[in-house]
Amino acid sequence: MDRDIQAYFENLEAKDKEVQFEAFNVILAATTEKVDWAYEVWDQLQDWLTSPDNHRRSRAAQFLSGLAISDPEKRMLSDFPALWGVTKDLKFVTARHSLQSIWKVGLAGPEQKEMLMQHIVDRFQNGANEKHYTLIRYDMIQGLKNLYDRVNDEQIKQTAMELIETEEDSKYRKKYLSVWK
Repeated sequence: MDRDIQAYFENLEAKDKEVQFEAFNVILAATTEKVDWAYEVWDQLQDWLTSPDNHRRSRAAQFLSGLAISDPEKRMLSDFPALWGVTKDLKFVTARHSLQSIWKVGLAGPEQKEMLMQHIVDRFQNGANEKHYTLIRYDMIQGLKNLYDRVNDEQIKQTAMELIETEEDSKYRKKYLSVWK
């Protein structure tokens, strides 16, 4: 890992919130491309998924989602349950930030994409008891759209449309469909 990225990881723990925020944004941007340092931080980020600090949990989930494309060992296939767990965090903002970035796991390969899709479909169909469920559904549909835009897999779009059709409330069905316009 180069010194700059290492320094940004250190700056995540800085007292100054602006320094933390800059570090977060730089690391997040770096994970949009394949990097050679993913495994240097992977275990630490895995630990952060269960940290008492909700900021750490959120950051770890967002970073690991992005780092999935830099995972030739396919660790994500076994580590995904812990990552998915953060999308159900007790702190809703943490859960939502995690959910809004988890679609990136689908960019890592067909196995990861299939695993992600199964989790999204299951939660969309069976998570009606969750607090803020319409927002969660919206985020999942948006994630499917983001993934579709990157990989252009018609099966993703078809799955999204099938999920949207199961929404009984026309107001929310219309809102979810708006993502695909």
